[in-house]
Amino acid sequence: MPELPEVETTLRGITSHIEGVVIKDIIIRQAKLRWPIPADLAQTLKGREIINVSRRAKYLLFNFEHGTLIIHLGMSGNLRVLTETFPAEKHDHFDLVLANGKRLRYRDPRRFGACLWQAAEKGLHPLLQKLGPEPLSEQFNTDYLLSANSSRKIAIKLAMMDNHTVVGVGNIYAAESLFRAKINPNRAANSLNAQESAQLIDAIKATLGDAIIAGGSTLRDYVDSDGKAGYFQLSAFVYGRAGMPCRICKSEIKQIRQGQRSTFYCPYCQH
Repeated sequence: MPELPEVETTLRGITSHIEGVVIKDIIIRQAKLRWPIPADLAQTLKGREIINVSRRAKYLLFNFEHGTLIIHLGMSGNLRVLTETFPAEKHDHFDLVLANGKRLRYRDPRRFGACLWQAAEKGLHPLLQKLGPEPLSEQFNTDYLLSANSSRKIAIKLAMMDNHTVVGVGNIYAAESLFRAKINPNRAANSLNAQESAQLIDAIKATLGDAIIAGGSTLRDYVDSDGKAGYFQLSAFVYGRAGMPCRICKSEIKQIRQGQRSTFYCPYCQH
């Protein structure tokens, strides 16, 4: 599913096309996503200007004077900027038709994504209220991580995938970050000292930064706003490489299950 780097890549791809642009129309072909698209969305947004677009965790936020349109890509969704009126295909569920002649098309074969409206007077949407800090922010630092993990005995990989601790560190990026930090994914979260916590934070920031530059990872249906696949997974150190030699020490990469997800690690580099 699209993770933080994929969503950030999408954000960077669409921003210049939509910021400061007025919504001319909204075409909804399939309203039944993870939650129903509001029936009055077109009435709410037609003729309104997109002030700016931002990201919080894996949510894209289209900010208007009177509220925020919240879009989540789910497991298989993507947003494409179209410069021509191409015919919609089976899984193209809605278009934002823009006054500049372009349109933003949402495609989602599995329909686990979301398109929600939060009026300004209602404050922050409940989905955004209890999220942890952004992993690339200054708030995500050694002191914070030591405090957040101080009483947590769960495996460090599972702790890093908890959006209450830090947002956007999905399965691929948690595994890759732990490898870079030379930390075994089975370690208890509260067993990490200050130096190890600092190493992990640096590794997470570097891993996500590299993934954003690479356009994210290609898993199933993900493509960016230009229709291009992400290539980070091609340079992965451990993810998806069970039974293959470690790129650093040549030991065999191992695969285990944690929280019903596959975890990949090097038993020598991450002892």
